[in-house]
Amino acid sequence: MCESTILSTKAATVISFCKCCNTLYIWHNNIMLSFTAEQFKSFKKYSEDLDLEDMLHDFPDMCERIILRTPHRDISFTFTLGEWYYFKEAMDEALYMLEIYSMIEG
Repeated sequence: MCESTILSTKAATVISFCKCCNTLYIWHNNIMLSFTAEQFKSFKKYSEDLDLEDMLHDFPDMCERIILRTPHRDISFTFTLGEWYYFKEAMDEALYMLEIYSMIEG
Protein backbone atom coordinates (compact mmCIF):
# COMPACT_ATOMS: atom_id res chain seq x y z
CA MET A 1 0.00 0.00 0.00
CA CYS A 2 1.18 3.52 -0.75
CA GLU A 3 2.11 6.17 1.74
CA SER A 4 -1.10 8.05 2.45
CA THR A 5 -2.13 11.24 4.23
CA ILE A 6 -4.72 10.99 6.99
CA LEU A 7 -7.63 13.28 6.20
CA SER A 8 -9.79 12.49 9.23
CA THR A 9 -9.90 10.36 12.37
CA LYS A 10 -13.12 10.04 14.36
CA ALA A 11 -13.42 7.25 16.92
CA ALA A 12 -13.00 3.93 15.03
CA THR A 13 -12.98 5.57 11.57
CA VAL A 14 -9.87 6.77 9.75
CA ILE A 15 -9.98 8.19 6.23
CA SER A 16 -6.77 8.64 4.30
CA PHE A 17 -5.70 9.62 0.79
CA CYS A 18 -2.85 8.42 -1.40
CA LYS A 19 -1.86 11.08 -3.91
CA CYS A 20 0.23 8.66 -5.99
CA CYS A 21 -2.64 6.35 -6.86
CA ASN A 22 -5.44 8.89 -6.25
CA THR A 23 -7.19 6.58 -3.79
CA LEU A 24 -9.17 7.31 -0.62
CA TYR A 25 -9.23 4.66 2.07
CA ILE A 26 -11.92 4.31 4.71
CA TRP A 27 -10.72 2.24 7.64
CA HIS A 28 -13.43 1.32 10.15
CA ASN A 29 -12.52 -1.17 12.85
CA ASN A 30 -11.19 -4.12 10.85
CA ILE A 31 -12.67 -3.18 7.45
CA MET A 32 -10.98 -1.09 4.78
CA LEU A 33 -12.62 0.21 1.61
CA SER A 34 -10.87 1.92 -1.30
CA PHE A 35 -12.41 4.63 -3.47
CA THR A 36 -11.48 7.07 -6.18
CA ALA A 37 -12.37 10.65 -5.22
CA GLU A 38 -15.56 10.47 -7.30
CA GLN A 39 -16.58 7.13 -5.79
CA PHE A 40 -15.98 8.54 -2.31
CA LYS A 41 -18.17 11.57 -3.04
CA SER A 42 -20.91 9.28 -4.37
CA PHE A 43 -20.66 7.00 -1.32
CA LYS A 44 -20.84 10.01 1.01
CA LYS A 45 -23.90 11.37 -0.81
CA TYR A 46 -25.53 7.94 -0.71
CA SER A 47 -24.98 7.73 3.06
CA GLU A 48 -26.41 11.22 3.59
CA ASP A 49 -29.61 10.42 1.73
CA LEU A 50 -30.49 7.37 3.82
CA ASP A 51 -33.50 7.19 6.13
CA LEU A 52 -32.03 6.03 9.46
CA GLU A 53 -35.35 4.84 10.81
CA ASP A 54 -35.57 2.26 8.03
CA MET A 55 -32.00 1.14 8.63
CA LEU A 56 -32.11 0.51 12.39
CA HIS A 57 -32.15 -3.16 13.34
CA ASP A 58 -32.00 -5.00 16.65
CA PHE A 59 -28.92 -7.17 16.92
CA PRO A 60 -28.55 -10.32 19.07
CA ASP A 61 -26.69 -8.30 21.74
CA MET A 62 -29.89 -6.22 22.17
CA CYS A 63 -28.24 -3.14 20.65
CA GLU A 64 -29.86 -1.21 17.83
CA ARG A 65 -27.54 -0.73 14.87
CA ILE A 66 -27.62 0.83 11.43
CA ILE A 67 -26.67 -1.41 8.52
CA LEU A 68 -24.95 0.46 5.72
CA ARG A 69 -24.48 -1.37 2.46
CA THR A 70 -21.31 -0.60 0.55
CA PRO A 71 -20.51 -0.64 -3.15
CA HIS A 72 -19.05 -4.07 -2.49
CA ARG A 73 -22.10 -6.33 -2.46
CA ASP A 74 -20.89 -8.68 0.28
CA ILE A 75 -19.61 -6.00 2.64
CA SER A 76 -21.78 -3.95 4.97
CA PHE A 77 -20.93 -1.68 7.87
CA THR A 78 -22.88 -1.76 11.11
CA PHE A 79 -22.98 1.23 13.43
CA THR A 80 -24.56 2.25 16.68
CA LEU A 81 -26.08 5.72 16.37
CA GLY A 82 -23.01 7.24 18.04
CA GLU A 83 -20.66 5.44 15.69
CA TRP A 84 -22.78 6.54 12.73
CA TYR A 85 -22.44 10.21 13.61
CA TYR A 86 -18.66 9.87 13.99
CA PHE A 87 -18.49 8.06 10.63
CA LYS A 88 -20.44 10.84 8.90
CA GLU A 89 -18.27 13.51 10.58
CA ALA A 90 -15.15 11.71 9.37
CA MET A 91 -16.44 11.67 5.79
CA ASP A 92 -17.38 15.37 5.96
CA GLU A 93 -13.98 16.29 7.34
CA ALA A 94 -12.12 14.09 4.85
CA LEU A 95 -13.87 15.68 1.88
CA TYR A 96 -13.14 19.14 3.27
CA MET A 97 -9.45 18.29 3.81
CA LEU A 98 -9.21 16.76 0.34
CA GLU A 99 -10.46 20.03 -1.14
CA ILE A 100 -7.93 22.01 0.91
CA TYR A 101 -5.04 19.79 -0.21
CA SER A 102 -6.23 20.15 -3.79
CA MET A 103 -6.24 23.96 -3.51
CA ILE A 104 -2.78 24.02 -1.91
CA GLU A 105 -1.29 21.82 -4.61
CA GLY A 106 -3.15 23.80 -7.25
